[in-house]
Amino acid sequence: MKSTSGRITWQEAVPRVIADFVMVHLSMVAALAVSVVYQVAVGSGTEAHALTGDFTNYYTRFFWGMSPIFPLIFGLNGFYTHTRSYASLQKNWVILRTVLVAVMLFFGLNAMFGNTVAGRSVDLPFMVFVGLALCGSRFLKGYIEDRFDVKPKNGLTTTNGKSHVLVVGGAGYIGSLLTERLLQMGHKVRVLDSLLYGKESLRPVESHPDFELMVGDCRNIRDVIRAVRGVESIVHLAAIVGDPACEQDREAALEINYAATRMMIEVAKGHGVGRMLFASSCSVYGATDVEMGERSKVSPISLYAQTKVDSERALLSAKNEEFHPTILRFATVFGLGYRPRFDLVVNLLSAKAKQDGTITIFNGQQWRPFIHVRDIVEAMICTLRSPVRLVSGETFNVGDSRLNHTLQDVAEIVQEVFPGTKVEHVENADRRNYRVNFDKIHDRLGFSARYTIRDGVEELKAAFEEGLIQDYKDLRYNNQRFLQVAGAVGNKNEIDSLIMAAFAKVRNEGGPVPVVGEVVTARPEVLKVASASA
Repeated sequence: MKSTSGRITWQEAVPRVIADFVMVHLSMVAALAVSVVYQVAVGSGTEAHALTGDFTNYYTRFFWGMSPIFPLIFGLNGFYTHTRSYASLQKNWVILRTVLVAVMLFFGLNAMFGNTVAGRSVDLPFMVFVGLALCGSRFLKGYIEDRFDVKPKNGLTTTNGKSHVLVVGGAGYIGSLLTERLLQMGHKVRVLDSLLYGKESLRPVESHPDFELMVGDCRNIRDVIRAVRGVESIVHLAAIVGDPACEQDREAALEINYAATRMMIEVAKGHGVGRMLFASSCSVYGATDVEMGERSKVSPISLYAQTKVDSERALLSAKNEEFHPTILRFATVFGLGYRPRFDLVVNLLSAKAKQDGTITIFNGQQWRPFIHVRDIVEAMICTLRSPVRLVSGETFNVGDSRLNHTLQDVAEIVQEVFPGTKVEHVENADRRNYRVNFDKIHDRLGFSARYTIRDGVEELKAAFEEGLIQDYKDLRYNNQRFLQVAGAVGNKNEIDSLIMAAFAKVRNEGGPVPVVGEVVTARPEVLKVASASA
């Protein structure tokens, strides 16, 4: 059985090592051929003949014995572990950089210990050919995978040529864009959403033949069971998002953000779902002056962040050989979506600059990590397409170190895009301050953000100017204010309430995770009804 760790098995690595070894030798032979042809073409037949004789001696006495240094250096630089799931540009850069290091080391050893040398007329073409061969072979492989929908081993699996993905919370700010992107890639997508904020965000995909909308509650066991059947992967985005919204209805926040996640884990494992991506948040790091990485200690200072930490722990403890959860800790999101949110700092400041001409900055020297909503979508796609061994049981900060900014930085960008904007500075008790390191997702999965904060502010400006957004104060665009008016999103179903209470109780008592068939043992008639309905 394959290991699901970050290391490749030797059975997978050996063919790739052999292939690279052969390409290195073919590159050296090709370099000789080019040099000989050149010498003959310029009328230096004698030099060409001498070069051929010298090369035979060089190749058999030195190059053959020292050539294993190339796959050794390649292996140390991740050729046989990480580059398989890199994005093309990142992969090619890693390959070229490593080839250069290997070539320099090889020729350095050649100069120190070798009795013969091939000469510059061979050395230079060799460096070009080996770089082209290694980059070209991997580029061709990636092209074939994309062109003919061949996915990386243990990445998105397919049924009849199409992977079936469940997006829980797929009508939301992030979920609606992810749904569209997955459909564009040729996958089948089922969305489970209560449509609390309406279904307008799904209008662009509602008629797509591979799209299925299932209106339901992630706290309802029957809805979850129906939604999970037949899917290979789950992306769990459903949540009451944000500190104020969670504080407004703490019971619903605990049910939706934590207890429902525990229930979904058991249902997914029971139905053989292999992959589950969970949307967490960089807010789990709390307030700190130190740059935070995935190994840093979490220190949640809000109910919202605490529910994310608890859900992360539940998911990671559930990992086994068949179930592979991945935690994605999102930076602060910005940018235009099908259901824009103006309770997020960059979006809100952009809207206020456009409509009010004045923005207020609270504690301007505090740091935040930011990421465009479409970059989050690409990070999730990248994770789903990656081999299981790279992402199973792993936690990734999702963002880009270039987008760590102070709030004052954001204000200055908004002022540049909206000239004449007045900025008011206010100090308050909110001391959240954190910078985040995103090297892991960049180095392991090859993810980099495409959009800057300025890009996001400019697209929001264009949306206002084109009339796509009439009033940023519309309740639909603000989670907390919408919930204030709509009222509590409490559980109205007795069965669901019992199940959620049982899973929430696990968190409070630290006991073992109940399976779905055990959570209502005190009320067997209720379980019977739930099972029959599902």
